[in-house]
Amino acid sequence: MDKAAFYKLSYGLYVVSSRKDDLFNGQIANTIFQVTSEPPTIAVGINKQNLTHEYIQASGKFAVSVLSKLAPMQLIGLLGFKCGRDINKFENLNSRLGKTGVPIVLDHTIAYIEAEVVNEMDCGSHTIFVGRVLDCGILNADEEPMTYAYYHEVKRGKSPKTAPTYQTPDNVEREDRYTCSVCGYVYDPEKGDPDSGVKPGTQFADIPADWTCPICGADKSKFEKGG
Repeated sequence: MDKAAFYKLSYGLYVVSSRKDDLFNGQIANTIFQVTSEPPTIAVGINKQNLTHEYIQASGKFAVSVLSKLAPMQLIGLLGFKCGRDINKFENLNSRLGKTGVPIVLDHTIAYIEAEVVNEMDCGSHTIFVGRVLDCGILNADEEPMTYAYYHEVKRGKSPKTAPTYQTPDNVEREDRYTCSVCGYVYDPEKGDPDSGVKPGTQFADIPADWTCPICGADKSKFEKGG
């Protein structure tokens, strides 16, 4: 079975947020789709281990913020590879509360949808929450949404282990590449990290000491040889 076929399915990249009492949390997700138009409903797939799953079950509400194609990897790393049990993800994020009382992310997003849970389906590691749309709107009509293919192929992003699209890395490794032990990002000297000022051809040992993982923000000490 060639699991690469799953990458041919069309996905977007979104922030799914919710609340529990006075606490807020959000995460990156790609499994979101419209179910019906009248009444408008959407469905999201959330891993049961994630804090956002707990918050959605507690409040019965969630919001989806559609990420822009220009969203930086640092934002995706914050929301996709760090745990809300350890940090307040919304502390330095530009956001506002929607009609449901759930935060809507305004940084590098182009649209939002708010929903109230009307049904949920147990899918083993994940739960699919079906929500009746209560409000939605455009935040930035001039930018394009980020697709999951763009995230992988252009941004060279990875999937966290709790994502439905996570795949175990193959066994082909190169000694000149280094892998982030936190999020799985692979530094390839052939490609460098141009967004952080590291030119292609730069060996890992020659990267400045203050360089951090472009996805999760981990420092160089968290990288392991091979990848």
